[in-house]
Amino acid sequence: MITRKATLSSIIAALALALTVSAHKTAHAQDESPNEDAAQAAQQTTEQETTTRPPAPERQQPSLEQAYQREFAFLQGQKRDLEQRLSQMQQTVQAEKSGLQTDIRSLEADVVDMRGRADRLEDLVFESERAVEAARENTDLLAATFTQADFTLDDAYSADLGDQAPGAEDVGELFDAALGFLDRGREVWREPGEFFLEDGTRVDGDIVHVGNIAAYGLSERGNGALAPAGDGELKIWNTETAEEAQALAVGRMPDPLPIFLYESLNAEVDKKATKGLFETISSGGVIGWIIFFLGLVGLVMVVLRVVFLQRAGASTDKILDAVSGHVKRGDRNAALEVLKRKKGSTARVVSATIRNLDRDREHVEDIVSESILHENAHLNRFGALIIVIAAVSPLLGLLGTVTGMIATFDVITEFGTGDPKLLSGGISIALVTTELGLIVAIPMLLFGNLLSGWAERIKDDMEQAALRVINQFSDSRQPGADGAG
Repeated sequence: MITRKATLSSIIAALALALTVSAHKTAHAQDESPNEDAAQAAQQTTEQETTTRPPAPERQQPSLEQAYQREFAFLQGQKRDLEQRLSQMQQTVQAEKSGLQTDIRSLEADVVDMRGRADRLEDLVFESERAVEAARENTDLLAATFTQADFTLDDAYSADLGDQAPGAEDVGELFDAALGFLDRGREVWREPGEFFLEDGTRVDGDIVHVGNIAAYGLSERGNGALAPAGDGELKIWNTETAEEAQALAVGRMPDPLPIFLYESLNAEVDKKATKGLFETISSGGVIGWIIFFLGLVGLVMVVLRVVFLQRAGASTDKILDAVSGHVKRGDRNAALEVLKRKKGSTARVVSATIRNLDRDREHVEDIVSESILHENAHLNRFGALIIVIAAVSPLLGLLGTVTGMIATFDVITEFGTGDPKLLSGGISIALVTTELGLIVAIPMLLFGNLLSGWAERIKDDMEQAALRVINQFSDSRQPGADGAG
């Protein structure tokens, strides 16, 4: 294609050069036409001179016009030849162009076809990769299944495949062993063996197996249900099942049958010790102990506040009954002597009222209010501290939660999440402190509000008692009160 284009370019350049030469020659012919006139004039002059001289022999030569005509005819022939060659060349170029366009369209179709084939090949490669990955996962799952079977079926099956993938025969053997293991799991059989007593002593005796999920031990020193002791060993879990173990040994099936179910004998089963109060608090760390001591302080304050309020509001009605008679008779000294033998805020407020009964009513009421305000500090003792403890305890629990989570993430950063026991410390702090904070805050808030309400009721009772004394004294001073009495 490149060669054809070069040939076409060279032909077009030659045609252009020829046309340029033709035009140059035409212009040269036009430029020489004045010279031809001058030559004719010179010729005439020469002829005239010749007439004066004797004639010479004539010599015929082609004229300049004939020479130009022949040159022009030659150039016209070359032009026609070049035009013919140019026309042929254009036809050739057009044919080659059509052929090239056809080749381009064919190549484009080939490219589209190749791209389609490439896409299909990519899809096939992707599907092949997925199939390979699925086959690898299935192989890993099958290998894990055989490993689990070797662990679960114990002596009933032993997988010895090495690095080879399990085959159809291996799968068949596995299923046969599993069916045999399940058939044996429906039976109760007895065999001699060793197990541990509750005190850790190893004894020889008989073991009654209930399928593959439970066992009972029989020996002269102890009987009962067995539990895994680790490393394939068994230990007595509960001696209260000794009668059931003996019944199974003679072929009887007790109803109901107390049983300890286990999955494997490789891990020891321990009785979970019940956590006490102090163990729970210790699992909450330093913040747990702080919340505990705050709770103790709050409890002591609640008890003391109850005692104070009980004394402050004790026997208000009895105090009024004891002094009412003296007040009505106007004997304030006798009433004061009675109140000196009484204790409590009510007695002190009533005493202040009786001492000032000779003043006007507004002044006496001001004295009563002042006395109640004086007793207010005594009645509200520890109330604010109880509310503060109720508010601070959950905040400390939240602080313990944040501290525990930080400790947990520190452990995860250093050791990862492989061992849950490493994470239990931080989680225990996070949960226990929140629990302790709520345990302290809820009753403190409840008792704080109840005791505050009780104190307000005592203040109201004191004010009512003082006003009653004032009214009784006022009535006793009115004219005719004695006669009415």
